[in-house]
Amino acid sequence: MAKSMGVKMHFRKHHVVIDNGIVQLTLTNPGGYVTGVKYNNIDNLLESQNDESDRGYWDLVWSSPDNPGTTGTFERIEGTSCEVIIETEDQVELSFTRTWDSTLVGKHVPLKIDKRFVILRGSSGFYSYAIYEHLEGFPGFNLDETRIVFKLRKDKFHYMAMSDDRQRYMPLPDDRLPARGKPLAYPEAVLLVNPVEPEFKGQVDDKYQYSCETKDLKVHGWISTDPPVGFWQITPSNEFRTGGPTKQELTSHVGPINLAMFISAHYGGNDLVVKFSEGELWKKVFGPVFMHLNTTSTGEDPLTLWQDAKNQMLEEVGKWPYSFPASKDFQQVNERGVISGRLFVYDRFISDEQAPTNGAYIGLAPPGDPGSWERENKGYQFWSKTNEQGCFSIEHILPGTYNLYAWVQGFIGDYKKPEAITITPGCDIEVGDLVYEPPRDGPTLWDIGIPDRSAAEFYIPDPDPMYTNQFLTDDPNRFRQYGLWEQYATLYPDGDLVYTIGESDYRKDWFFAHVPRKKGDNVYEKTTWTIKFKLNNVNKDETYKLRLALASAQVSDLQVRVNDLNTDSPLFSTGIIGGDNAIARHGIHGLSWLFNIDIPGTLLISNEENTIYLTQANGGTPFRGVMYDYIRFEGSALSCSGSNTCI
Repeated sequence: MAKSMGVKMHFRKHHVVIDNGIVQLTLTNPGGYVTGVKYNNIDNLLESQNDESDRGYWDLVWSSPDNPGTTGTFERIEGTSCEVIIETEDQVELSFTRTWDSTLVGKHVPLKIDKRFVILRGSSGFYSYAIYEHLEGFPGFNLDETRIVFKLRKDKFHYMAMSDDRQRYMPLPDDRLPARGKPLAYPEAVLLVNPVEPEFKGQVDDKYQYSCETKDLKVHGWISTDPPVGFWQITPSNEFRTGGPTKQELTSHVGPINLAMFISAHYGGNDLVVKFSEGELWKKVFGPVFMHLNTTSTGEDPLTLWQDAKNQMLEEVGKWPYSFPASKDFQQVNERGVISGRLFVYDRFISDEQAPTNGAYIGLAPPGDPGSWERENKGYQFWSKTNEQGCFSIEHILPGTYNLYAWVQGFIGDYKKPEAITITPGCDIEVGDLVYEPPRDGPTLWDIGIPDRSAAEFYIPDPDPMYTNQFLTDDPNRFRQYGLWEQYATLYPDGDLVYTIGESDYRKDWFFAHVPRKKGDNVYEKTTWTIKFKLNNVNKDETYKLRLALASAQVSDLQVRVNDLNTDSPLFSTGIIGGDNAIARHGIHGLSWLFNIDIPGTLLISNEENTIYLTQANGGTPFRGVMYDYIRFEGSALSCSGSNTCI
């Protein structure tokens, strides 16, 4: 039987072919580009009309260290030497390497890169991983992005799936060309006006509609219905990705294109660009990820290949960390450690007792400030969730020194264990009971939203009918429709949003994004949102607290004024913050921010209406704005003895 066949390899003039009887992989030699994937009697699943360097490849974007942005030089990673690492009937592992030297200044990224491909006996697919290294003497630079790309045959792969609620037949790449598509507010978004298949007419194609938080990004890919074949990218661990579990990444999109993203500035901006100084020593292993191929039995619905891919994903996750990678830089299970414990939350204005967390995210990341894991981009991260008793276990941790971080749904802020944790091979550390005390000065007088690092609970408008994609009309994907930012001016053509505590409902009355108002062609003006509330028994000698938790910010200046909109100087200003671009990219959140603002009692009025004005003062484009996560107004702990006595 074919599945019992051992793995074979042979070299051609400029190529090397690996074959295990199920899948045949062809790579350029010594470049290491994937030029062919043969499976299920299809000679090549990749787009053979493309150049050999433009079918399956590792790539990156890099820039000079003084570059302030998130773009730079695009480079496909082409090896200069090929080495056989393992060649047995059970496994073939090939290494394609390239090392920077001084003759390559300005021509190639200053890294030593070893990219590897592995095929195992009986495996319906192949693995790839890479080791990136910055060595002594290498110049400084910025690494903006790196990933693996596969461009599949557009005559075969028409159905894409990346989650149970986001899968569909897709337009063709031809539909994005000028004769068939109309570019919209940014180049990634195209209105299909004359698509090859009429069913897609009037839809928007935008790769960001298929983004996914990395905690959920484990399998995605494409299905060919004739013959029935699936091509899936499975990522069994997120330890090598940047930005923690809530970082969002691209998956698959029109092409048909399949991506394995490792580093990017998507939904993070410049904070997630990796910046290296001259001679800085750094090494990181990306992957392995698994490219899984599957097919159905005769007569079976090809779309069931998605379920099979999910099952295979669970199998790959169960194998992590893999035992087969031959590089000594990929550490095996016995070289890693474990920590466990319990996490409680204590908010004295909610309960007198510590409560066990349930579903809190808790993880190890390189040392930093509370919450720094969200902007961390050089090291490894390891995350888990607490159960109903608050218990957690984090496994397969690479040796090193970390901080233990956590965030708890329903509570603002970030937990950080004060002492660093050192992981050694084979360690099993019990950290005991940990207690997170979220920021709190006094009782809640009023609040808006849910502290969950997202704006999803707020009002998501219906999209302009011109841009509606039907597969995104229902929750939880309503926020992924194109152009929702423009609906603010439709709902508030003259005056801005006004929210009255005790009367308004944030699910209906609080727009999901605080954006500029469009006033004519390419004119976007600042906007001011108003919160009205009454207070009883204001203590003029005390200080109240306004907590603003933001889910996103894009080149914004958020200003706070109290009871006087016309004062020249705001009580508080963030200054220009943010670059995550989550409004334009349908992200519902980017990077989180928390601002704790003192409100002197002298600014407040007893037994009458008070007003807080929130001004997003930086207009100019439709995408400059913030998304709120949660807003809370706290009374003075000294003057309020209960949760409602001041309101």
